Amino acid sequence: MRFSLLLSALALALPSPVIAQALSPNEATAIDRLVGQALAETGTPSASIAVVRDGRIVLAKAYGKQSEAGGTADPRLPYQIASISKQFTAAAILLLEDEGKLKLDDVVERYVPGITGGDRITIRQLLDHTSGLQDYWPQDYSFHAMATPVTPQAIVDHWAKKPLDFAPGTQWQYSNTGYVVAGLIVEKVAGVPLLDFLQKRVFAPLGIRAIDQDKAVGPGFPQGYKRFALGPVRVETPAAPGWLYAAGELSMSAADLARWDIARLNRTLLPADDWAMQETPTTLTGGGTTGYGLGVVVTQRDGRRIVEHGGEAVGFLSENIVYPDDRAAIVVLTNSWFGDATDRIANGVAAIVLPAPAAPANGAGDSAALAQARKVYDQLRSGRLDRALLTDDANYYFTAVAQGDYQRSLGPLGVPERFAQVGTTRLRGGFVLRRYRIVAGGRALSISTFSEPGRDGRFEQFLVSPAQ
Repeated sequence: MRFSLLLSALALALPSPVIAQALSPNEATAIDRLVGQALAETGTPSASIAVVRDGRIVLAKAYGKQSEAGGTADPRLPYQIASISKQFTAAAILLLEDEGKLKLDDVVERYVPGITGGDRITIRQLLDHTSGLQDYWPQDYSFHAMATPVTPQAIVDHWAKKPLDFAPGTQWQYSNTGYVVAGLIVEKVAGVPLLDFLQKRVFAPLGIRAIDQDKAVGPGFPQGYKRFALGPVRVETPAAPGWLYAAGELSMSAADLARWDIARLNRTLLPADDWAMQETPTTLTGGGTTGYGLGVVVTQRDGRRIVEHGGEAVGFLSENIVYPDDRAAIVVLTNSWFGDATDRIANGVAAIVLPAPAAPANGAGDSAALAQARKVYDQLRSGRLDRALLTDDANYYFTAVAQGDYQRSLGPLGVPERFAQVGTTRLRGGFVLRRYRIVAGGRALSISTFSEPGRDGRFEQFLVSPAQ
């Protein structure tokens, strides 16, 4: 069954690039194979992707079935990008602040009266999800009310006037409601609909074709799909108009979203300090960072700094990842909201097109620790564990049952093809924390270790787990 699905997906692929490729033939073939396999194995009907390398689009392709009537997917057509839209709403706020028409630290009550805590919640807290306003759509399905059209004000009246989930600024909690309020603020201050403001100030200057996702339905547009558990893939019924608004109302092609990513990389369109502001993680009032800026997640992966956001609309999933230090970006848009095809494709393409991450320059002891970690791993897969390399607690953990499971599961994978440290060396609980990624027998594995300080420190922890 899986083999026949793979053949079907590959037959449907046949995509033609919108923009001349600057990928090697091997890279292009690897991406085609990756996407075709992800669609086949997950049942996802189609994917539209774009790749930015060295600050320019080098690939824009669509794969699979766009709709029941539309045939092979077209890379020029807009997919619903859902919550990736939030960074555009945040950009609108920043542009209005540049014009002196509002301030990020203005309280919400000044612009949208009647909201719970509106005299304490700031615009900034709407954008960084620390407002305390209850999220109106936490579900990963279309709930009953979404079958009926709604207005932004109706969402505000129903959800933004409930008691706050926490005091503003004290916690982080994703809130689509906060972005609906932010959209209303843009419209009140700018005097035009949010989408009109973005068309004039963002999309037109960048040559982006963006439309309201409520209008990106019907003939000529990608169709959303659903699946119940492991049952058949079925056409999804779109939500009634109005439900995503400033929290996720945009539809655009992968290439158009990539044009926005290039503006981010080049610090064009918006002033450089606006981009920096959007990419600065918020610090909570009690300390600690949220890892979220203004409409974007800011973190590190495999030692790389990334600025990213995913999206979920009714029948659609999307992912947009920017690698500022590599001047690269990857966009993946799919017309299903089940399975992990979106993340699988995004991470797989990154592994193909980005240079291998540099070995972390963590300290003089890391090379010795790497050799020691490799030794313990080899002992575990062979069933001959030297307990002198472990602390008392680690020896307690590695019972006969644990050792047997490690040997039986790791032994058949054979000698690792790759064994490298990932991330930075840190201290935790009096131990030195290091993580490793290995590839063995075609499987990727992650190893988490705690060791005693010093060159010959014993392992307090040595845990092996599957990795993507």
